[in-house]
Amino acid sequence: MNKFSVLMPVSNMERPSNLKRALDSITNQTVKPNEIVIVKDGIFTKELNDVLKKYKIKTIELTEHKGIGYSLNVGIQNCKYDLIARMDSDDISLPNRFELQLNRFKENKNLTILGGQILEFDENNIKKLRSVPVEYKDILKYTKKRNPFNHMSVMFKKEVILKLGNYKNTPYFEDYLLWANAIKNNYYVENLKEIIVLANNNSNTMKNRGQKKYIKPTIDFQKYLLKNKYINIFQFIKNILIRTTVAILPNKARGFIYSTFLRKKHSIELKDIYKI
Repeated sequence: MNKFSVLMPVSNMERPSNLKRALDSITNQTVKPNEIVIVKDGIFTKELNDVLKKYKIKTIELTEHKGIGYSLNVGIQNCKYDLIARMDSDDISLPNRFELQLNRFKENKNLTILGGQILEFDENNIKKLRSVPVEYKDILKYTKKRNPFNHMSVMFKKEVILKLGNYKNTPYFEDYLLWANAIKNNYYVENLKEIIVLANNNSNTMKNRGQKKYIKPTIDFQKYLLKNKYINIFQFIKNILIRTTVAILPNKARGFIYSTFLRKKHSIELKDIYKI
């Protein structure tokens, strides 16, 4: 198996219980990482630091909260191995996640970015599947209208990410921009068909996907895609109309749209794997 790093940015506002659960899901993998890199995004509380003391990890400390794009940019530069698995501090990686991803990288040497399917959960334990296309040709089409990867599920080659300029300070679209640039530069990408991560879709998620502050970054990102000829003017207008309309809706209405039209019900029983 290839050696690899796990990169996890952690906000200083994170719940200690979430962080512990996420780290446990990493250390209990069928194939364990060779290093875990934590970017401490802001000054940590004693409770958060106490959680980190229980694990063998490498930490990078930021003296103030910088956000996920900056944290990932710095974190990637400090990862030792070329293969890097992304992980969020409030999510759960299923036990065979890294094994599945490493096997696929071993099978296809041209592969540069590999994600997978995720199952979302919230405070009420409601589970929804966010599925993304598996094959390269389908990812190409999908990227024109929506993010083709579940960010917290990806494993990628550090060398390629650095060649693409690493993560940029593009609020809400740090990862989407990276994937679009990778595809534009003809790097081969895929998604696994399996569910590999349980994603914490809490009440703040819907707030972050909406409100007026979301509109300008959305328009700027679509302009970037248009300027770089990734989408045409018709797709640009369609994307803007759909995204800005959904953004200004009340949180409950926006949540209904995501839950009903952009997610799928899933009956998988997870209680025997992890207690959510």
